[in-house]
Amino acid sequence: MSNQTKINVKNTIVILIVGMTLASLFSFSRQVQSEKRLLVYTKNGEGYVHDNIAKSIEMIKGKATSIGFVVDVSNDPQVMNEGNLKRYDALVFSNTNNEAFDTDKQKLAFQRYIQAGGRLVTIHSACGSERQWPWFWKNVGGTFYRHAPGGQTFDIKRIDSDNPSTSHLPDVWAWEDECYYLKHLNPDINVLLAADLRTVEDEQKDEYPGQVFGNYFPISWCHEFDGGRQWHTSLGHKIEYYDNPAFQNHILGGIKWVTQEELKLDYSKVATQLILD
Repeated sequence: MSNQTKINVKNTIVILIVGMTLASLFSFSRQVQSEKRLLVYTKNGEGYVHDNIAKSIEMIKGKATSIGFVVDVSNDPQVMNEGNLKRYDALVFSNTNNEAFDTDKQKLAFQRYIQAGGRLVTIHSACGSERQWPWFWKNVGGTFYRHAPGGQTFDIKRIDSDNPSTSHLPDVWAWEDECYYLKHLNPDINVLLAADLRTVEDEQKDEYPGQVFGNYFPISWCHEFDGGRQWHTSLGHKIEYYDNPAFQNHILGGIKWVTQEELKLDYSKVATQLILD
């Protein structure tokens, strides 16, 4: 073999190696860009903290990872900054409670994420977060008022059978949990599940919610508010609920609903100052 031939062979090999490397890098880049990413956030302020948080994280990570999500977890409010939040297709507030943010700057970053088209899933006591912030109530769909005494079994009526968080459930679902009552309900919510108050033992239910909703009270819903997309369930008090397949698929369906379209954040028209009302 001549020296020139040897050089040509070497050049060909080099070109092949470079080409394969570039193709591999391009494929990896596309894979990274196509990954969906969740942030599970669990910050609690002063007050009651649920003992279900670790189990809820385990369940969400397992279920979401199984359908292709990368899942990050934090209870540090410093993650609520614009640069970090842009990485996520959805935020999951799992049993946050009371003050979920430490500063107005963190609140503004969260608010801007939602207004730019961000998605939010809120579970159980997350509706008790930021009880002094009206915009947050509207974003979630309402704010915690009280719950019926203790955990008890009551009937839940399926209102919407098409949503992925409810399609697997029966029309009447007997479930043991705390029956939450929220106030300041946003009128634009699409109710998915409602507690049948005739099956709830509560001596104070005539005082609230009374007959405002007849025999039913909303307990899970979805809506689109202020540019974002939100899904909420008031269920999920006990640790063992997160091992229940029906409840697991209820939560997973909520994640699927908020992330059903590719996230394309648009910060061009979002607020530059914190909106409190």
